[in-house]
Amino acid sequence: MSRIGKRPVSVPGGVTVKVDGSVVHVKGPKGELTRRFHPEVSVTMADGTITVARPSDEPRHKALHGLSRTLVANMVEGVTKGYSKQLEITGVGYKAEVKPYGLLMSLGYSHTIEVKAPAGIKLSAPQPTTVIIEGADKEVVGRVAAEIRKLRKPEPYKGKGVRYANEVIRRKAGKAGGK
Repeated sequence: MSRIGKRPVSVPGGVTVKVDGSVVHVKGPKGELTRRFHPEVSVTMADGTITVARPSDEPRHKALHGLSRTLVANMVEGVTKGYSKQLEITGVGYKAEVKPYGLLMSLGYSHTIEVKAPAGIKLSAPQPTTVIIEGADKEVVGRVAAEIRKLRKPEPYKGKGVRYANEVIRRKAGKAGGK
């Protein structure tokens, strides 16, 4: 039995869960999420807890079992607490500015870059060198953070670019001087 898959997911107050076959709808104070699960994995709701079951002990069913349970738990946590990622911008003249559609970023190119926020995602910049991505769907929050980071990855010589708040950049020594 999967150690993660066999644990039930408790549903806190204020959250409604609806299971339609392999589709799970979760609604809470931070938003509403819907996900379709693999048809071989059964998701059931009873007595304020969600349980995930698998049909056999095949390796792929074991993998689907743990994955499905974790996805359900992330959905419940997302609609109650929400998820956030923080990015830091390092470099002279590098900055982010909040606009109605999302962010306007200056990252050392000859042009500014517009970042549009997808549905359910809130982009904010409390300081010009800090960007915070917030939302209910963990997958979308991570994807948006990765896309913003990809606009100007941190370089190893001076450390300029966009990086995650807790990311450590391995620095390289520059060109060696003369003998």
